[in-house]
Amino acid sequence: MISINMAMTADGKIAPASRRYAPFSSEKDQELLLDLRARADAVMSGARTVNSFPLDLGPGAAKYRRLRLRRGLAEYNLRIIVSGTGSVDPEAEIFRHRFSPIIVLTTERAPRAKIKRLQARADVVKACGDRTVDFKMAVSWLQSEWGVRRLLCEGGGELNAALFEAGLVDELNLTICPIVLGGRAAPTIADGRGFSRLADAAQLQLRTMRRVGAELFLTYRCGTPRDK
Repeated sequence: MISINMAMTADGKIAPASRRYAPFSSEKDQELLLDLRARADAVMSGARTVNSFPLDLGPGAAKYRRLRLRRGLAEYNLRIIVSGTGSVDPEAEIFRHRFSPIIVLTTERAPRAKIKRLQARADVVKACGDRTVDFKMAVSWLQSEWGVRRLLCEGGGELNAALFEAGLVDELNLTICPIVLGGRAAPTIADGRGFSRLADAAQLQLRTMRRVGAELFLTYRCGTPRDK
């Protein structure tokens, strides 16, 4: 089970074009994020997101750790960073928090110097693919070697897009916030190459929708035309 959780503006942006840290969702959205983490074996994010935001990708306060234990999960989730080039900042905030293993997924093209620096900070650095990360290989490895059955992805847009293109996304949790950022260079929930044909696009089926204040919280089941 692979879920994506994202908050976006009314015009579909997840950050300003500058990509500077600028939280715009509500406290309720942050609670939802932590509740979703409390259901996951592992939380995954791309290198650009980890480098740009002060994240630890952990379960949060003690009440969420207790919730994990009641659900039969480990108290702390695994943490996964994805970077095909190994461009994870060794001084990123996530490495200051050592409560659970940190796994870096990369490729064979990542420079040896970068891999060596990451091996000194992360628990495991795993190459999955030659030029780009092979997510089917990565997910299979995470299942067999780490027992990951529920994986939560928190972006950014290129990582999300790669998972959609690989047909691996089961669920999309999307918060729509009442703000417009604009900017053609501002990232969206799914960037990357995109689908070249509408017929190949990931298909979504709305499962739940609720409004809290001025925000909309949507949950979609995901699939592709080939699933139908």
